[in-house]
Amino acid sequence: MPQPGGPDQVPGTGHVDGVVGSRAAGRSDGASEASGASEAAAASAVPGADDPLVIRDAATGAAVPDAFQRLWNPHRMAYIDAGREGRGRGHEDDCPFCEAPHKSDEDALIVARGEHAYVLLNLFPYNNGHLLVCPYRHVPLYDEATPDELREMGELTQTAMRVLRAVSHCDGFNIGMNQGEVAGAGVAGHLHQHVVPRWQSDSNFFPIIARTKSMSQLLGETRRLVAEGWPTDH
Repeated sequence: MPQPGGPDQVPGTGHVDGVVGSRAAGRSDGASEASGASEAAAASAVPGADDPLVIRDAATGAAVPDAFQRLWNPHRMAYIDAGREGRGRGHEDDCPFCEAPHKSDEDALIVARGEHAYVLLNLFPYNNGHLLVCPYRHVPLYDEATPDELREMGELTQTAMRVLRAVSHCDGFNIGMNQGEVAGAGVAGHLHQHVVPRWQSDSNFFPIIARTKSMSQLLGETRRLVAEGWPTDH
């Protein structure tokens, strides 16, 4: 029970009338004030300490811990927004694989041009040197491509493997196509084949445990090396 005329203690806390109970702890008012000042000074020394939007510890953040680490890539919003708008989903006038051949090789990351198909670097590679082989014609599915398109895509794929093996010394490849959005095609409206070089050590702890892919070479430099290694008769 509170003493008549004395301060009231808040139940379940060490606070007396809303003030830290320094007297009950045997500290003087001066010691309490000094302690508070030092705590405030320490907090102000932390970057973003005064910013209410900065989460400084797990206790104050509205989140549930999980096994993922986040690698923030805001530049991918251009790719995501294009998908929301239907770009590349049956719309030839705004398909990135239809637009690329009209740009310079450097701007479009093109490494080789054929008669019916061409080869360019993936803007969001799974591995260094990740190439895409595309027909010029805006066609979504493999069984809708012409024999000439399929023949040249196959030849360009073979040449891409030989060039990547020569310039990057890779140990193997992943080659394949995702047909339709349900199968994971990023640009479902335009047929494209993936040619992904692989190395014995590319599946180390970093992408498996940290779930982060380390890309050791800029796209422009990769394009230059592959383009320079491409045979002139193809």
